[in-house]
Amino acid sequence: MENPVLIFGAGTMGRQALDIFQRNNVVVYGFLDDNKKLHGTEIGNVTVLGDTDDGGFLKIIGNKCEAFVAIGERKVREKLVEMLNERRKTMPVNAIHDTAIVSELATMGHGSFVGPRVVVGPYVSMGQHVNVQSGVILEAFATIDDFVTIGTGAVINDHVKIEQGAYIGTGATIIAGITIGKNARVGAGSLVIADVPAKATVFGNPAQVVK
Repeated sequence: MENPVLIFGAGTMGRQALDIFQRNNVVVYGFLDDNKKLHGTEIGNVTVLGDTDDGGFLKIIGNKCEAFVAIGERKVREKLVEMLNERRKTMPVNAIHDTAIVSELATMGHGSFVGPRVVVGPYVSMGQHVNVQSGVILEAFATIDDFVTIGTGAVINDHVKIEQGAYIGTGATIIAGITIGKNARVGAGSLVIADVPAKATVFGNPAQVVK
């Protein structure tokens, strides 16, 4: 990446993204965050410049600067991505840790976070704005749709499909061939051996629907 990057969000995910970009020798121009108490402060050697809708900084995004949206809350992340698409006609870049192993046979969209020691196997299809935390394993032919979050250490076996907006908790295991429905939630440490309906929450070993 030749251009510097502007990180939206100065919380935990933003600081993780800063580490990734600096490890990859990418210049971070600054942070934008709506917490005014952070404005003017530095994280490492990078300044929190202003709000996420600050037009003065947004106008540099495009030819001169890239953007990365580092907001864990999905709805907020969606709104910021929509704003960047509409106002700057641009898509956020990916933040991929240098210790992640990503198969050359995998495909990946824009704006995703891929943390340390993640393994992305061959023929994995990853959509856009996906959040994959440390140590996740995505086995061959898994399909991960847009705005999915996968917690630390989760194991997604081959031919699993995780639909848009779903959340997979820390340490969960999804057995081969399972489908996790749109906006469903899988609790931490769960073992999922059956398909999960859209918007359902499951937990346990084996995972059961939580009513």
